Amino acid sequence: MNDLCLADIYLARKRLLPYVQRTPLAASPWLSQLTGGQVQLKLECLQQTGSFKIRGAGNCLSSLSPLERQRGVVTASSGNHGRAVAYMAQQLGVKAAICLSEQVPANKVEAIRSLGAEAVISGAAYDDAERHAALMAQQLGLVLVPAFDDPRTIAGQGTIGLELLEEMPEVETVIVPLSGGGLLGGIALALKSASRRIRLVGVSMDRAPVMYHSLQAGRPVSLPEEPTLADALAGGINGAENRWTFDLVQRLVDEVVLVSEEQVASAIAFLFHRHRLVVEGGGAVGAAALLSGRVPAASGRTVVVISGGNISSEKLLQIAQQYAREYA
Repeated sequence: MNDLCLADIYLARKRLLPYVQRTPLAASPWLSQLTGGQVQLKLECLQQTGSFKIRGAGNCLSSLSPLERQRGVVTASSGNHGRAVAYMAQQLGVKAAICLSEQVPANKVEAIRSLGAEAVISGAAYDDAERHAALMAQQLGLVLVPAFDDPRTIAGQGTIGLELLEEMPEVETVIVPLSGGGLLGGIALALKSASRRIRLVGVSMDRAPVMYHSLQAGRPVSLPEEPTLADALAGGINGAENRWTFDLVQRLVDEVVLVSEEQVASAIAFLFHRHRLVVEGGGAVGAAALLSGRVPAASGRTVVVISGGNISSEKLLQIAQQYAREYA
């Protein structure tokens, strides 16, 4: 079905060189001891906009023609993609509108506005914001920048896989947060192109994990959105309109697991107390899967993608204090 290939990911990396950091791999002695293997954390929380989303957004916006840049862009986001689009639009001198649901945390909305983009609050859930973005594109002539189900977005996220192969070519398992599937699909495409033996594990929260249930059903499905600590992973996968990510995840990913809200909170606290990392709920689900045993201990080389760090100070401090005795 899809003709997206490894060459597209290399082309994305070339486009992204001026905008994207090559994020470090950091050893986790605590997770290594727990699993009996060698666990490294891929720190996408250190990116310019606080998450991996700058890769996909950067590839999309840097691919625009001069005429498209003049028209301006619009997107729907649960927060991090919108911030990345706003940042890239500022860098390139492009007008941007970001459609957000009422559930997007205030700190993420303010970060988008501070970059000069228009933040449009439209509806109670991500799918509402997505419909409004499509309407704005149609009525105002803006270029729609998909958050996940787009070959340019997927290729941009796939550059993480290239970095993993270069820094740890012997990697055996990679654990990746899963929502719409752009991140996991892109990384899986890069890694499986190198070796089918590399195991890809997706992790979602257990509150309305749309891709998980779509995989179970064998087709894209829709679910009502639920409040979650992993707000970056909230939202649907475009239902029957999904053209790219469902197929990639279905074909290339070995396993998908779910973690609870308590397990997500515990992982946020673990990463803060033990690693001094500021990580949001959606970025911590991979660590939660290892800490909780949802992903069984593996004796080999494992990488956990820490996908974002855009958590409010108040929420981080609340969670850190709640688990202080356990991890301090």
